[in-house]
Parts: sequence; C-alpha cells; structure tokens
Amino acid sequence: MMGVATFLAVVLLAVIFRPPARLVLTGVCLVWTGIMAAVLLLPAGHALREGLGGDWRPWAALGVVAALGLSYRGVLQVLRARAVAPAMPGSQDAPFSDVELERYARHIVLREVGGMGQRRLKEARVLVVGAGGLGSPALLYLAAAGVGTIGVVDDDVVSNSNLQRQVIHRDKDIGQPKVFSAQAAMTALNPFVEVRPYNRRLTAEDAQALFADYDLILDGSDNFDTRYLVNKAAVAAGKPLISAAITQWEGQISLYHPAGGGPCYACVFPQRPAAGLAPACAEAGVMGALPGVVGSMMAVEAIKQITGAGQTLMGRLMIYDALYADCRTIALAPDPDCPVCAGHRPRAEA
Repeated sequence: MMGVATFLAVVLLAVIFRPPARLVLTGVCLVWTGIMAAVLLLPAGHALREGLGGDWRPWAALGVVAALGLSYRGVLQVLRARAVAPAMPGSQDAPFSDVELERYARHIVLREVGGMGQRRLKEARVLVVGAGGLGSPALLYLAAAGVGTIGVVDDDVVSNSNLQRQVIHRDKDIGQPKVFSAQAAMTALNPFVEVRPYNRRLTAEDAQALFADYDLILDGSDNFDTRYLVNKAAVAAGKPLISAAITQWEGQISLYHPAGGGPCYACVFPQRPAAGLAPACAEAGVMGALPGVVGSMMAVEAIKQITGAGQTLMGRLMIYDALYADCRTIALAPDPDCPVCAGHRPRAEA
C-alpha cells in the first residue's frame, strides 16, 4: 500500500504543480526503482516489503507497461518532429495531426521519404485520367499515401463487366458515374485527402486549364486518342506524365517529362499501331489482377516523383509480362524531331 500511496502522491503533485514532464518521469522512475529494490532485497516478512505486496512481479509488469507507453509516446514525438520540420522555403505550413502521424508512420520512418517527403505528398496535387482498371489501384494508393489533392477525370459509369478488375468500384455502384464511385471509396479510405471528381470526357480545351492546377498527371486511359491528347497537354503545361497501358497478360509504364530532360509519349510512340495490332481489352481480354499490378506501379512512380525518392522511370519503359513472370526495361531517348515536345525541352537539349 505504501508504494501505491507514493505513486498517487507523485501523480497528485504533478497535477497540482505541473512540473516539467522530465521531472515527473524522473520522480516516477526513482520511486519505482526504490520499490523494486525493496521487494527484491529486503528479507521475507519485513514490514516494508510486506507493505509493498511482498512480490516483485506486479511492480515489474507495471514498469514494462509504463515503458511501452512512454516508448510509443516518444515514437510519436519523433515522427511529429520529422513531419513538421524543417519547413521548406516558400511552402505552406502543413502540420500533421496525431492520427495522420500514426497513419503515415511507415512512410515517415523510411529514410527516402521521411517527414519532409510526407509533407510533399500532403501538399501535392495529382490528376488521374481514367477511373478504370489502371486508375482504380492508382487512385486508392495515392489516397492511402496521403496525397493532399487528387483529381479524377472519367465520363463512364460503372458496369458489371468492370468489376472483374476495377477494384475501386463495388457491385452496388453499377450504373453510377465512375468518378463519384471512386471518390466515395477514396474518402472512405482516407478522409484527410481532397478528391475532385470531373465527370466528363477530357477534351483538348479542358485539358489545358485542368492540367495547370496539378503537379503531376497519371494517364490510365484505354485508347490512343486520349493518350495522345493527355501527352500533348502535359507537355504544353510542363507537367510530368506517368502513362501506362495493359492488354491480356502484359503491361507497360513510363514517366514522360520533356521539361525535365526526358522524352514524351509521342517520342516513343509517334504513331498509333495499325488496326488490329493493339485491340482493346473488350476484344482481346485482360487478366483481372494485371491492372492491379501496373496501376500500383503508377502510384509508386508518383510517390517517388513527388518525394524525390530513388530513381523514376523517366527515360525508361518498363514492360511487365504476367504470364511468364518477366519484367524488363528499355532505355528511351527524346526524339529531336518530335513535333510535340521539341520546343519544350531544357535549352541545352533542345
């Protein structure tokens, strides 16, 4: 009982006088150490030992629980410090709540991301064209990663045949515009992000104004007309573009950014393939999990581009063959005569 009374006295003094937390912690540790010494060193039957319960194990368990609690608090403090400081010159102050710190802790402890990288994700604006097979995993993982503002453009509605691979939508969403179905899933996953749905087909007139409001563009569309439109608008806006495509068992992905010294989509694919050489998924079929893999790669590349981690796929085309579990990379170079991006490259490479 004496030990319990002493602990209560320490807590009461802390409540009344509010001394520094370090002083309170030191006092509690000293009291706990004294109690452990008494129950371990004093002979059996000693009045003080009996007054403390006579058994060291409950006090040891109390010490372990307290240590775990303090460790957890210390980890949160470290994460908070890494997440909010130092601030980038010219950046808006974007502090994280305790809930956000816990949510993004696995990012913040990564050396390549850290608190500053997570701040960049929170301040980033990413536009995703297409809420279908590729857009579904990309959108979910961007939301989960804490990208602050995510736009999604699509004019289609959810159909039953989509649900074999477009995992952001659910059976009850059939008939609903994909952008609103995607918005509901993303905000349910992470209420700390802003989702902007654009329920319309992207046009050249819309693209210029829309792209200007975002830092990074992801193209998960399923037709060449949209891919060329997105590429041209991204080049004109000077924005990096992550573009991917899938068919049957194979997918490809790259990051196109002429303003950063890389090629654009038209440098690599100057002309659409002849009719029949690249049939749509509705004609050729697609393995359901394939867009999950390639769409997740798009999210990975977006996170690296935003945070500056690692090496992106700019100047490289990654081809993934799911049927034979093979992945290969092809080096890409800007086309000096590309009619789309030749005038939008750094002066030394123009």
